[in-house]
Amino acid sequence: MDTYGGLVWSLARRFSDSVADAEDATQEIYLEIWKFADRYDPAMGKESTFITTIARRRLIDRLRSRSRQLPTQDYDDTLTVDPHTVDQHAGAIAVDAARAERALAQLSDDYRAVLLLGIVEGMTHSEIATETGKPLGTVKTLMRRGLIRLRELIELADMDPDTG
Repeated sequence: MDTYGGLVWSLARRFSDSVADAEDATQEIYLEIWKFADRYDPAMGKESTFITTIARRRLIDRLRSRSRQLPTQDYDDTLTVDPHTVDQHAGAIAVDAARAERALAQLSDDYRAVLLLGIVEGMTHSEIATETGKPLGTVKTLMRRGLIRLRELIELADMDPDTG
C-alpha cells in the first residue's frame, strides 16, 4: 500500500464521481489485489502493471455497474400524501389480491402448493424441491406452468363481468 497507494488512489479518483466513491473503490481494489496476489508472476511483468491492471478492471466494473442502475430520485421529507389516493390504491390492491386468490383456488394442488411456497414463503426452487420431495426440474416446470395458468385465469376473470 505504501508503494502503490498513490497510483491506486489516482486511478480511483479519476474514475470516481466523489472522494467517498474513490475511497470505496480503493478499498475494493486492495481487496482484489490481496485476493489475487498469488497470481502475480514477475516473469510476466512488473508489479505496478499487475496492480494497475487489477485496479483498472475493478474500476471499469464499477462504472458498468453504475451505468446499469436506474437513476434514483430524492424525495422531500415533507411530501404530503392524499388519503383519498391512498384509499383508492388500497382498494385496487385488495381487488387484485381477491382476483389472484380466486384464480389460485382454481389451480391444481401441485401448482398451488409450489406457487405458494415460492411466492408467499419466498422459497427458492431448490428449497421447494426439498420441501415437497419433488425433483428440481419438476418444481421449475410446475412453477412456470402454474404462473402461466394463473395469468390465464386472471385474464379470463377480467373479461367476465360476473367475476370481475
